[in-house]
Amino acid sequence: MRTVVLIPARYSSSRYPGKPLVKLLGKPMILWVAELACRAVSKSDVFVATDDDRIADAVTSAGFGVVMTSNTCLTGTDRLAEAAQEIDADIFINVQGDEPLASADDILKIAKYKMQHMNVVVNGFSYVDKNEDPASVNIPKVVTTEDNKLVYMSRAALPAHKDEKCAPKRFKKQVCIYAFTKSELNRFYNFGRKSELEASEDIEILRFLELGSDIHMIETQSGSLAVDTPEDVAKVETAMRDKGYTESWLQ
Repeated sequence: MRTVVLIPARYSSSRYPGKPLVKLLGKPMILWVAELACRAVSKSDVFVATDDDRIADAVTSAGFGVVMTSNTCLTGTDRLAEAAQEIDADIFINVQGDEPLASADDILKIAKYKMQHMNVVVNGFSYVDKNEDPASVNIPKVVTTEDNKLVYMSRAALPAHKDEKCAPKRFKKQVCIYAFTKSELNRFYNFGRKSELEASEDIEILRFLELGSDIHMIETQSGSLAVDTPEDVAKVETAMRDKGYTESWLQ
């Protein structure tokens, strides 16, 4: 089976316009993520899905594939669904373009699980770090059954508790590595709108719950940080330096 990595990237982010091209340690963030993906699949199986020529130019100049999509995509997963129509593959791995500290091993782990469970949507999770605030709306919290099937995902600190002695010992958070088939992406796209819960939480995987899809959450390594706002750049660069990243590290 052919597995490809698709990285959705749009320029017009409401919180951080131009985010995919922000420089981290001297290199555009989208290239860090594309090079990271090459540690999991071959370079010919890595594509950036975008509607912006500036992003496309930066990506193609570095030798990566680009699929141009419409500028009306509701979410990154809708953008993937459009891009998937142009690619012949069995498994589509969505790696978010704002997580340069994601792990190639985790991409492979999620891809392998998907190969063994082709009838379920797969997503990553890790545990909220002691330095992170579970109440932060920038961290989607994951509620699962004991065997890690997704029940719900929320920007609120869930699961909640009535009695302090019953408080969760730790919270799970979403890691934005997903695995889909083309038919799953088509069902998502053909829903035609955001579901009510998806729109309220601003968490797109909730649309799959609306569609009745089974979603299995796979534990990944901790330490992944996303660039959501300009204020995140410094802490992500610090984490990259701590891990020994240099501008040519992934090449």
